[in-house]
Amino acid sequence: MTMQIADSVSLSTPDAKARRHAVAAGENLRTEPRAVRIAIISVAVLFLTVFVVLPLVVVFAQAFSRGIMAYVAALSEPEALAAIRLTLLVAAISVGLNLVFGLVAAWAIAKFEFKGKTFLISLIDLPFSVSPVISGLVFVLLFGAQGYFGGWLRDHDIQILFAVPGIALATTFVTFPFVARALIPLMQEQGTQEEEAAISLGASGLQTFFRVTLPNIKWGVLYGVLLCNARAMGEFGAVSVVSGHIRGETNTMPLLVEILYNEYQFVAAFAIASLLAMLALITLIAKTILERHLDEGHDSRDH
Repeated sequence: MTMQIADSVSLSTPDAKARRHAVAAGENLRTEPRAVRIAIISVAVLFLTVFVVLPLVVVFAQAFSRGIMAYVAALSEPEALAAIRLTLLVAAISVGLNLVFGLVAAWAIAKFEFKGKTFLISLIDLPFSVSPVISGLVFVLLFGAQGYFGGWLRDHDIQILFAVPGIALATTFVTFPFVARALIPLMQEQGTQEEEAAISLGASGLQTFFRVTLPNIKWGVLYGVLLCNARAMGEFGAVSVVSGHIRGETNTMPLLVEILYNEYQFVAAFAIASLLAMLALITLIAKTILERHLDEGHDSRDH
């Protein structure tokens, strides 16, 4: 009897009424007519099918249209192998540089207060708002034969444009926001309490970073590296401007796809494109797994 009275009193409190209203509101949001739900889901599935699934199916269908042997032969061509090696090399360089920059920038922005912090964040976001072609042209103006540093580079026999350094620079510029942008909100959410505790116990700045900060953001680091690598391998606009399209030397995989397609070598073009499509699928799967780990980390901290 006492428990019944207590339950009735708790249900009559303002908090209980608010909870009942919240539950009722949530139920109302999920009571759309069946036809409306079916229509919304159908539109979403249709959109994904037309713009995502069908292009992938066409790429793989065209790549294997003449059989597996023709597919393997297209990927075994010296020009294709050179493009694959160059793409992997440029991706490794740009991801490595962006990893260092992203860690340093995110640590500074999330853990410290300083003048120009907002301006630094704006600079990090700059490649998102600038066309990749424009960024490529910037490097041409800087390192081209008629550029600001062109004469000095020519006198010292240093080749930037139409070579691996120029491609790596353009790719690094286009992709450098990804690691930093993946880490900044994560590190801001974690706060500075653990770092302050480590420093108070006598740890140095580097010890605090490697033993406290880095283990807490490892999944965020992998997430940023994953996105950065995918964008680096698929970059076309900036690389196209600075590469010079030297066959077998400065053509990355996306550039080679365009060249082969324009030359009506469709099987070879779609074979290279299928590798990029596989990369996209692997990136999607890995991204889903990493997001799950990040969500689990947030839940554990909340509890």
